Amino acid sequence: MTGATDVRVETLIAEAVDRWRPRMLDLSHALHADPELSGEEHRAAKRVRAMLAEAGFRFDVPQPAAPTALRAEAGEGELVAVFCIEYDALPGIGHACGHNVNAAATLGAALALASAAGPLGLTVRVLGTPAEESHGGKVDLLEEGMFDGAAMAFMVHASGEDAVGNSSLALGCWDLTFHGRAAHAATAPEDGVNALSALVVAQTAVGLLRQQLPRDVVVSQVVTDGGSAPNVIPDRASARLEVRAPRRDQLDAAWAAVRRCFEAGAHATGCTLDIERSGNVFADLRQDGFLAGAYAETMERRGRSVPLRGDAIASTDMGNVSHRVPSIHPMVGYDVGGAAHHTAEFALAGAGSSADLAVVDAAYGLAAAAARAAQDPTERRRLLESVARHP
Repeated sequence: MTGATDVRVETLIAEAVDRWRPRMLDLSHALHADPELSGEEHRAAKRVRAMLAEAGFRFDVPQPAAPTALRAEAGEGELVAVFCIEYDALPGIGHACGHNVNAAATLGAALALASAAGPLGLTVRVLGTPAEESHGGKVDLLEEGMFDGAAMAFMVHASGEDAVGNSSLALGCWDLTFHGRAAHAATAPEDGVNALSALVVAQTAVGLLRQQLPRDVVVSQVVTDGGSAPNVIPDRASARLEVRAPRRDQLDAAWAAVRRCFEAGAHATGCTLDIERSGNVFADLRQDGFLAGAYAETMERRGRSVPLRGDAIASTDMGNVSHRVPSIHPMVGYDVGGAAHHTAEFALAGAGSSADLAVVDAAYGLAAAAARAAQDPTERRRLLESVARHP
């Protein structure tokens, strides 16, 4: 790692993290106790907005279209650092992905960095990014221009262990519906066009396709409509299908092959086929090497061991951001008792003392990583050049 964070700047950041610590933890606990589903995070967004206003962030900037998204800025520097705040929960099990921790830690980092925005020549931009667990709100914000001018982007994610540098899987989800013609299955089956048969043909073809797919490409599906009575030829059958792959180009190639399987089902049976994408396509996550290293070094000084490598895990709309803006999306670890994400046990751990420590540590780690990049002449130039390529 080249250079180090200036002592004065490091002191400003550390003091700000300590000053905001009670409010950060209050936010984490409040979100944990009051979970809201994707796209419905009204109270969460209001809480985040209130803390930003208290810290002097300005809101007289273009705002996102989604009612639970937000944008606020502090500082006037040419180097723009974006902090992405997730706050949606899961149906039935609350914050079982730890987004209360994500939100509190990432917001804390933004507030801390804003205290040093002047000497660092930074603009700190906070984006409230709803619906990560469903359609991927960050993709919408990218398309709306909310990341325009950004030189680097940050967020942290709750986990049972620390890591940075690992990727995520590209993900696409589609709803596929076959339309046929109903008929009595006993008295006039020849008059029917069986939509369920088309779906069975498609599923069989997908099963055979797996032999030609790369080992790390995953295709999963569920039948959402297969008819209502055995004595009626189904005139409608539908499935929801997901494709995951290590890279976006692999995802696109796999989806093209899967789509041909469904088109074959329609052709074989005489049905028609409707295809509708469900949510945004998530790209694979590309973590910036310098920012990841700076984060890891900072966290190690706080007593954490943060590996710089890891397997591709799950999927996130932060991947799309990372294809446009140099980004990191580290995992911050706390005691989850061995529980996996998206379980009630993981949700329960998100308001404990170990999670609270993770919030504070990660807030400092993200802010210090951004400061390190802003102060390193080579990295600052690289980041500004990336903005010029993708304004």
